Amino acid sequence: MTSLPYPSFHNHPPVVEKTAAALSAVGRCCIYPQSCSDGSFRTLFRNIYEKTLEQALVDDTIEDGPTREENKKLKKKFMKQSVAMAQDFIHKNLFLDPSIIDIEMVVDAQLIVETDGFVASCLLDAGCDKIVIPIQTEADLQALDKAKVSKDRLAVIFSTMEMCDSIIDLDTIKNTLTSMCDKLMIRLSYDSITKYKSSLQSFIESLNRTLSIPIHFEITSDIISNQDIMSILTLHNVTLSIIDPSAVQLGNVMASYLKTDRMDGLYTTVVCTRSGEALGLVYSSLESIIAALECGRGVYYSRSRQGLWRKGDTSGHYQDLHRIDVDCDGDALRFTVTQRGGSDGVRAFCHLNTLTCWGPPRGIRHLEQTLSSRLIDAPPGSYTKRLVEDEVLLRDKLLEEAQELSEAHDPQHVAEELADVLYFAMVKAVKAGVSIDDAVNELDKRTRKVTRRQGDSKEFRIAAAQAILFKKNTE
Repeated sequence: MTSLPYPSFHNHPPVVEKTAAALSAVGRCCIYPQSCSDGSFRTLFRNIYEKTLEQALVDDTIEDGPTREENKKLKKKFMKQSVAMAQDFIHKNLFLDPSIIDIEMVVDAQLIVETDGFVASCLLDAGCDKIVIPIQTEADLQALDKAKVSKDRLAVIFSTMEMCDSIIDLDTIKNTLTSMCDKLMIRLSYDSITKYKSSLQSFIESLNRTLSIPIHFEITSDIISNQDIMSILTLHNVTLSIIDPSAVQLGNVMASYLKTDRMDGLYTTVVCTRSGEALGLVYSSLESIIAALECGRGVYYSRSRQGLWRKGDTSGHYQDLHRIDVDCDGDALRFTVTQRGGSDGVRAFCHLNTLTCWGPPRGIRHLEQTLSSRLIDAPPGSYTKRLVEDEVLLRDKLLEEAQELSEAHDPQHVAEELADVLYFAMVKAVKAGVSIDDAVNELDKRTRKVTRRQGDSKEFRIAAAQAILFKKNTE
């Protein structure tokens, strides 16, 4: 899959303007929380840092048994609080879903060193994909080691070509970068790129020869119009981000990564759910891509209407846009969306009132749809309706079926008990307004965590379940 240029928010958060609300829908964005012009964002990030600093200052290495255990608990408490604060910051203030959007969070090297790396692990546990460390001096590189996370979760950024060239000139520094981070980012301004235009190509070639990590350039929006510079950057297959772009600027650069053999110049577009299920095939134009980025919804080009088609304006079956990808050959787009329902409560992408253009769903998606319909209009004697209305019965069945699954051994028996557990779990989920996509994305978010629990069983939970099951069996 080809990596599209993505926005880098220096001065404005993703939600400060209506036109910026969906810019992160290209699938990745970079956030500079410490330079944001909105003081409340800087304050929220400062609070996260201070909580991780409290965590770092707790000494859990002392030999005194009781005090050591108390400090371990206190350290864990601060860790949970900081992660919860970071999750709120990402979800409620930045309005980003880290299960869909790859978030790069820029954190000064000093903060990572001061918190003994806890601010980095906190943000990664909250869902960020990478921590980006600005490098001003060679000493800042120590933050890579202090972060105490795997290299694939770290990147470094140099604010100028000159700074990058002077710092990584030493072989030892090159080895440090290659062994301790996953990406080298360099910021290019229009002034610097004009000054170094003649040496840009040789500079990129030199980096590619000496470093075995991807090279990324963060560019200002005024560079976009310089075709000579853009051709050099795209020629060497470096990835790009654009500092505080508008939807028009970002859409135009995205379109330059696409190709089409259609006479009308439209781009083939596959529309998918968050779990990757194809809803249908549509077409996009430059104008529809920009419109989608502006409003955060599924917007396409209608060949029959000869114009923009914002899905749902007529039918009510609109789409929340999460991500835009381009395939490996650059000749097809993928829009990842959440399909919303119309007045009848049915979520339908197709004009035939089905979720997909390939007819009714099967498997767990069909189960989810059936259960949702039971909440609105259940036939007489519906067991699903009975479960929805009787919370104790639903709880008991979940425990009962989970126990039976835990005791099953034969493959067919395991499959049968798993099906039972999925049914009752889906009833619980649908009743709470939770979709299968929500659960899958929760799993995706957990893959980003760097702090892991031991996963031991909880005796009080087992005892409570056994008490319920014993009571049920003796009634």
